Amino acid sequence: MQAFTEYLGYISLVVAALIPIANPFSTAPMFLSLTSDFSKQERQKTANLAALYMFLFLSCFLLFGAHLLAFFGIELTSLRIAGGLIIAYLGFRMLFPAPIATGASNQQGSCANDIAFIPLAMPSMSGPGAISVVIAMASQLNDAGSLRSEVIGFAVVIAGIAVSASICWSVLRGASKVVKFLGNTGIQAMTKVMGFFLISIGVDMVVSTVIVLLQSSL
Repeated sequence: MQAFTEYLGYISLVVAALIPIANPFSTAPMFLSLTSDFSKQERQKTANLAALYMFLFLSCFLLFGAHLLAFFGIELTSLRIAGGLIIAYLGFRMLFPAPIATGASNQQGSCANDIAFIPLAMPSMSGPGAISVVIAMASQLNDAGSLRSEVIGFAVVIAGIAVSASICWSVLRGASKVVKFLGNTGIQAMTKVMGFFLISIGVDMVVSTVIVLLQSSL
């Protein structure tokens, strides 16, 4: 029972790291805009595909991202610093967003498959920040003491990705109600709060990595 509680805690940590980056609440208005001409069934299909693509995309980077690092000779410390900077940058963009162009260019998608992967799953809900987080997790899991610990660790993170994708799916499925409930002001406030947390997470990743580097060099 204690082990199960610990696994739930680890899954919660994964979700807490991914949801602010995925920020499905800010994706909801874009989802509604891109699916404005869709039927209810097409809109639901788009939400289903976007969440599925997010799960598959991040899971693939979790499983094979560390091998890509080894292939290109990238150190984990460099990845953590780069990931921290990316996350902090995304946070700053959420706190101080640039004007979003609207118009005919947003209506290019004509079916669920056209927009489910790009731009909903990638880069909206599983962009560079989320990729950096899962690759960093994979690199830490590869340093586990035993194969059993490594397998359990990957299973826990994949479960966390699945929960995160499910949360994003729920928000997209209920996008109309979410946007109506929060309103433009509420969505902007939620985005800014998540942006602040992202900046904090990014700065912590950079600072903690620099401290580790300094300690190892002494």
